[in-house]
Amino acid sequence: MPERVLFETESRIDRGEVASYLRTVADRLDAGDPVTLSAGGDSVTLDPPSRPTFEVKAEREGPEDGPGELSVEFELEWPEDADPGGEDADGLSIE
Repeated sequence: MPERVLFETESRIDRGEVASYLRTVADRLDAGDPVTLSAGGDSVTLDPPSRPTFEVKAEREGPEDGPGELSVEFELEWPEDADPGGEDADGLSIE
C-alpha cells in the first residue's frame, strides 16, 4: 500500500516544548476533538476514532560499535473509513 505524507516537520526544541505539544495532543484526544497540525503554510486536521491503534517504539540507529541515534515514537493509527473496536494496550506503562 503506498504511503503519502500529509504533514511533516522536524526541529530541535527543548524538552518543555515537546511536553507542551504532547500535552496539547493529549488534551484534544481526551476531549474527543480533532487534532490540527500546522507549520509554515502547511496544515492538516485529523480526527482519531475513540479507539485507535496506539504504537510505542524505542529505536537505536547506527553502527553496532559506535555512537548512534536514539528515538522514541508514539503513533496513532486507524482506518479512514471505520471506527474499529481496537486492541488492548497489553498493560503498557509509561513513567
